[in-house]
Amino acid sequence: MQKLSVITGAAGAGKSAYGKRLAAEKRACFLDSDTVTEDVVRVGMLAAGLDPNDRDSLEYRRFFRDAVYDALYRVASENLPQIDVVMAGPFTSEIQDESWPAWLSERLSCEVEVCFVTCDEEIRQQRIRDRANPRDDWKINNWEDYLAKSSVCPPVFDYQMIKT
Repeated sequence: MQKLSVITGAAGAGKSAYGKRLAAEKRACFLDSDTVTEDVVRVGMLAAGLDPNDRDSLEYRRFFRDAVYDALYRVASENLPQIDVVMAGPFTSEIQDESWPAWLSERLSCEVEVCFVTCDEEIRQQRIRDRANPRDDWKINNWEDYLAKSSVCPPVFDYQMIKT
């Protein structure tokens, strides 16, 4: 049975960097939520008259969040029969549902492990600044407000803690 490694954590924690390293070590397929869906989400946001850089609004969550994750699950499902998959994304709501790993395992017919990536807040802020992504402008310009409204709690089920 193939294995799905889910890499979760806050923006700037190091999910993508850790996920890429893990995928290279395992010789696994790497799927990042941004890479897999970004172009389609940007076009959809523009078509809906929304800010294409906003991933924190209720509109984004209502129209795109579930579709982004469903796309990841479908791409993972196509790869898992042949190869292990490492999938990176925030999954903030999912990691608060104790049944989510079992649901993923059943949906994708694979073994599931979850890694929660974390780092110091100063490092997160610097990483977000360094990547210079327009989607992060609000976060950087309103850092304290961003932290207050976007706390990412560790999973409520067994997971592996990764400090970057």
